[in-house]
Amino acid sequence: MNRRPSLPGAAELFRLTAAAAPAEASESVEPPVQRRGSGRTKHTTKITVYVSDEELLALEQARLALRGSYSLGVDRGRVVREAIAIVLDDLETHGDASLLVRRLREQ
Repeated sequence: MNRRPSLPGAAELFRLTAAAAPAEASESVEPPVQRRGSGRTKHTTKITVYVSDEELLALEQARLALRGSYSLGVDRGRVVREAIAIVLDDLETHGDASLLVRRLREQ
């Protein structure tokens, strides 16, 4: 039995919060809510993704760049979850013109 309490990470403690909405917000069209990666939570679902050696090296280099240049200590899983959220938002927003659709059509 683990007696250590589960505490939120720095990203959850110091995240940006949305500003208060203006009074006439009911008349304006609200932009879609932006997806976010799930961050440091217990994940109940697992998938296996096979990547090439070059893709794994690029992912690890990105993780190290985030740590070294931007002081963001994240693991590869978190980078992948954020990337998925970004791509899905782009697909939802831009549809046929999204980066995902364009790149998949190139293959």
